[in-house]
This record gives sequence, structure tokens and C-alpha cells, in this order.
Amino acid sequence: MTIKQYLTLPFLFAASLCTGQIRNNSYIQTLSQPNPWVDSVFNRLNKRQKIAQLFFVRAHTNLGQAYEDSVGNVIRKEHLGGVVFFQGGPGRQAILTNKYQSSAKVPLLISSDGEWGLGMRLDSAVSYPYQMALGAVQNIELIYQMGLEVAKDYHRVGIQLNLAPDVDVNNNAKNPVINYRSFGEDKYNVANKAAAYMKGMQDGGLLVSLKHFPGHGDTDVDSHYDLPQLKFSKARLDSLEIYPFRELIRAEAAGVMIAHMNIPALDNTPNMPSTLSKPIVTEILKEEIGFKGLIISDAMGMKGVVKYFKNGEADVMAVIAGNDIIELSENSGRAIKLVGKAIRQKRLTMERIDESVKKILTAKYWAGLNKRNTIMTQNVVQDVTRPTSLALLKQLADASMTVLRGKESMQRLLKEKKTAIISIGTSGITTFQRSLGTYYQRSVYYSLDKNATANDIAKVFTGLPEFEQVIVGIHDTRARPGTGMVLSADLKMMISDMVKKGALFVLFTNPYNLAALPGLENSKGLIVAYQKEDFMQQAAASVLKNQIIASGKLPVTVNGSFKYGDGE
Repeated sequence: MTIKQYLTLPFLFAASLCTGQIRNNSYIQTLSQPNPWVDSVFNRLNKRQKIAQLFFVRAHTNLGQAYEDSVGNVIRKEHLGGVVFFQGGPGRQAILTNKYQSSAKVPLLISSDGEWGLGMRLDSAVSYPYQMALGAVQNIELIYQMGLEVAKDYHRVGIQLNLAPDVDVNNNAKNPVINYRSFGEDKYNVANKAAAYMKGMQDGGLLVSLKHFPGHGDTDVDSHYDLPQLKFSKARLDSLEIYPFRELIRAEAAGVMIAHMNIPALDNTPNMPSTLSKPIVTEILKEEIGFKGLIISDAMGMKGVVKYFKNGEADVMAVIAGNDIIELSENSGRAIKLVGKAIRQKRLTMERIDESVKKILTAKYWAGLNKRNTIMTQNVVQDVTRPTSLALLKQLADASMTVLRGKESMQRLLKEKKTAIISIGTSGITTFQRSLGTYYQRSVYYSLDKNATANDIAKVFTGLPEFEQVIVGIHDTRARPGTGMVLSADLKMMISDMVKKGALFVLFTNPYNLAALPGLENSKGLIVAYQKEDFMQQAAASVLKNQIIASGKLPVTVNGSFKYGDGE
């Protein structure tokens, strides 16, 4: 199914996936309609208050009362436009959101990063698979339904804007900041999957932000710590990196986030981050592509933007460039004063500010903030861990399972045979082992930590000849599954030896890590399960118990042996 075919599916289909109300108008459509509420609020704001609407401050619910109060004081003092929530808990956030909203003269637009759902930032909430795993899923309707479920979760805790999806085309295996956050290396696959996720969220009444324009997928520098440079031609950028943005903008995406990258082909000003570039933000995104929605800066404290533009100058330049929302300024009070000074100096006009304010107020109206509602603070955790969400999580995990070698070998596994189930990379017994152990009743578990020595490995090898079947799970225990998974040299040699002995393998990490595990291309059986979470371990076990048929396709090319689209 192409992106155009998907995006023209009737709303009847949407309604069949969700019992909640489906929005039948987009934020982009609302921008062109008369709006008395927006006009009324706009006309009550003075010059400084209008400028303040552009600034969004960081908030947490896991840093203590003093921190929460300090953020509340900033909101009241500066009359800011919104809040970006980070780590904490859903119940605590609902309570704090009520507190912050009650003190705001203009309702706050509440936002958060939720590339894989509310659980990306909050404990006790559902985390769906990373976008790399979703890139493998062939049933695109599941990703649309995920968008609807995420919208429900966000509404429940009082969030109106999800700073997602990530539509970067990750065609650089060494990318340290996007990587598993991308749907993959193929621009069409990225656009299709992102469109499904976006449409689900927007149909569910949630504002979204495509990121990171004009495309952060082919970088080897993390913009949190330095300024990446893209040296590609405008033609290359336009045909590849910008493609998903253009397609989803045509599909009426509400927002776009700008990356901190230096791109000489689009703006040859030395050390100029794209966030601060008027040629990129205004001339390309707004005028050439025709985007009319919210333009959001990436976090303004990142080294990629403040390394060369210090002491609040970056904030001013971001507004001049055409950003509507300035996310996480180092000092919002200072920034508001500096923007006012820039207006007096005629570096920008009040008309430029007014344009952004009206877009922000319209977003608040579209999201229902024209009506002051208090979030119910009872049973929040239960409401964001619904049985329907957990069932969908299982469906997505199952659908992502990608068999790269030996589907027939896996189907010939017999539960009555004596089976060794080995976990590599972790010292404890895993969910994967326990799940298989309920099926292969004559099974024995072995575990080898990522730093296992030759002696540790020898103890396992001593007992293996008595087993008729050997299944090996390779686990990445890091919090985020980028490249560079560490296993001892002895473990890598063991994996190579196990290949020769006919073992079956499951990789619970980013598929790029296959490049560092030579020999697996010759394995009797190999499943990519993308990440370490229990739901992925259970899905992989289900494949090996012949309970589900794996249908995933590899969303990236690893090397000559494992290529984009592979999957038996």
C-alpha cells in the first residue's frame, strides 16, 4: 500500500479501530478558518506576552517539589506558551499539569517526546516498539492503531502535542542519535510507516511534530553534543532526506521540528545550524514546500545550536528564522527580553511574532484548550495501561519478528527433544528462556554475561553434546539499542562455533549489530527481534514455538549478507 492510498482510507476504517471519537478536521484546515476564541485571546495579550507564547519550558515529575515549584514560578512569571514534560510518572504528571494549567493566563500547550508512546518518558505507561522494529512490520494498520492508542494515553495525562514521529531516513549505520529511532533506510518505507502513525495520532485529536527537518538520518555526530554537518547537494537532500517530510506535509501534518545541523548546500553561512537558518526554515520549509503548520525548534540548550551562538542569541535567531515554538531555551526570561530588543532594533517585526502566536493559539483551540478542563487524577496508571493497548503491543511485537535464516529449520523444532536454551549478554535467566521452557519441557538454561571468559564458556560447552537442539538468544542490555553492542572476544568466538554446530539464534538488539557478529550469516536459523524488552522476547519465543509465523522484513541494510527487505 502506498502512502497516498493509505492516507485516503475512509474515516470508517479509522472508526473501526477505535471506540473513541475520530477527528474529521485537521489542525492545518483549522488555521484557515475564522476563530473568535483565537482572536479574543490574541487581542488581550500585550507585546511581551505574545513573545512569551513562543517559549516552552522543561518539566519533570521525578525531580522533587523544589524543581516542580521553580518551573511553576517561571510559567507564572513569564506567561510562557507551553511545557515539555520529560521523566516522571503519569499520575504525578496529571496532578502537576492541573497545577500548571490553573496558574496560566493562557492555557498551556503541553507536549512530550513519545516516539514509542507515553512510556518513552513516563514510568508505569506503555512503551511500544521502537520505530526500527516498526519499520519491519508489514501490517501498516497496526501502526495506525498504535497512533490512536498513543493519542488516548496523551489525552489522559493532559498532553496535546507529541513531538513525534521521527521521519529521518537512517541510511548511516554509525548514526549515534537517530538509528533505532528511525523506521529505516528506505524513504518510502519511512514515509508510509510515519504516515500511519501520524494519521492515527491526529485522527485521535493529538498534535504531532515530524522530526528532524531536513533530515538527521545520515549523520555521525550527535547534535546534543556538537554541530553535525551534512555535505550533500540540495538535489540529494530534496530527493532523499526531505522526501518523507514533503509527503507527510501534503497529508496535513500539524508540526515539523527543525534539526540542529549545518548544511552548506542550503545555507553556506559558517557554523549555521539549520534551526537558526532563515533560508532553511522560511525559504525552503515554509515557502518552497508550503508548510503552514507549527514549526518547532529542537531543544535550544543542545550544543549543536549554542556552541556558536551563545547568551541567548540562538533564541533570537530561531525566531527570525521562522520557528513558531522555541523549545527549552537555556533562559526563557532572557530570551523574551532579547526578542523584544531585536524588534526594537528592527531585526524582526511584531508581525512575525503575531504570525506564530496565532498558529500557537489555533493549536490550543484545535486541541480543546479553549475549554478549561481538569484532568481526573484517579486511576491514571490503569487508564494508560489498557488491555487493548497491551494486546496491540503484542501484535506489533509479533508482526516485527524477522527471520533472516532458516524458517523451515525453526518449524522442524520438536518440543519433546532435549533443548539447550542459552542467553548471551546477560547473567540472569531471561523471559525468552522461561517462555521457551514452558514449551520445550526437556530444556536446560545457560546464561553468559557480556564479559564472559573462556572458562565460563567452556563450562557451558562441556554439557552441550547431550542436547538435540540448541537455541541462543543474544541480548543487548543497554537502555537504548544503538550500534556498538559489547560482547567479549571469547563470546564472539563461541557464537561462531555455535553456528557450526547448528544452533538457532535470536538477536535482541538493533540489527546493525549483526555486522559485529561474523558467522551468523551462515547460521542454520536467525531471527532479528530488534530490542531487549520482554514483549520482544515473548514474540521471538512464539516464533520458535510455532505459535506465530514471522512476517517482518529487515528495514536497513547491515552488510552484503543482510540487506534491506530481507526476511523469509
